[in-house]
Amino acid sequence: MRRVLRLTIVVRAAVAVGLLCLSVFVAEGALHAWRRPAPVAAPAVALCGETGAQWEAVRIPAGGGVTLAGWLFTPRRGNGGAVIALHGVNDSRLGMMSHAGFLVRAGYAVLVPDCRGHGASGGEVLSYGIRERDDVHRWADLLLGRPGIQRLYGIGQSMGAAILLESLQREPRFRAVVADCPFATFEEVAGDRLAQRARMGSTLSWPVVRMGFVYARVRYGLDLWEASPAGAVGAAKVPVLLIHGMQDRNIPPRHSRQLHAANPAWTQLWEVPGAGHCASLGTAPAEYERKVVAWFAQ
Repeated sequence: MRRVLRLTIVVRAAVAVGLLCLSVFVAEGALHAWRRPAPVAAPAVALCGETGAQWEAVRIPAGGGVTLAGWLFTPRRGNGGAVIALHGVNDSRLGMMSHAGFLVRAGYAVLVPDCRGHGASGGEVLSYGIRERDDVHRWADLLLGRPGIQRLYGIGQSMGAAILLESLQREPRFRAVVADCPFATFEEVAGDRLAQRARMGSTLSWPVVRMGFVYARVRYGLDLWEASPAGAVGAAKVPVLLIHGMQDRNIPPRHSRQLHAANPAWTQLWEVPGAGHCASLGTAPAEYERKVVAWFAQ
């Protein structure tokens, strides 16, 4: 009996240690971009050649002594509006160049920054909106300080969409935003990702996620439970167009449905048949461009 009891204790201790180690590994993987593609100027030059716009490299100081970098495109004939376009995790400003193209053609100035911890921007730790929402506020200051810009809009994909939604708590000057494949809360999407990649059910994934969140708080001072687009959207008074591919296996469409349910009066949901994660522009380009431009214009 004692031998069985000792074995049970040893097994439970081993499982606990294993879960703790997995939690630290998962947390570190989520908090650091695993690749930082360096933006090259060729796509910016090409876009301006196609549209007649002008571009410039811009940099701003942000919280924690971090410097953020991006490109600002100014159309030949501006309409007075400017759009902040935010990319997803492990990407860079290059991931939003297709969006910049059709928005510049519609007369909008477009800022495509590298989010902190990505591309040429500083910062090593990702916070999924907790620190980045202040970064968005600082970019907004830059844009609205430029001559000829009176109106501010935003569009983002995946992590960038979530950051944009969370920034609504910090930046009240947005006229309208578009969120393409955002997550509802970081806790929920972390559980989804872990279940997808490690092929474990919620019985194991949720304890690992929660222990990882505790580790992030102790190690980096980040309360990842605060990364909640749903909380921000629920209190928002800004029109939000939610776009989600119905075949998204990365961030399931239920996340955008939850966001829409959190504030149906100020949100609209467009689910795109046949589109995967952040693939709606490629799946239905004409309709995507029309809906986004019309959303900002109205």
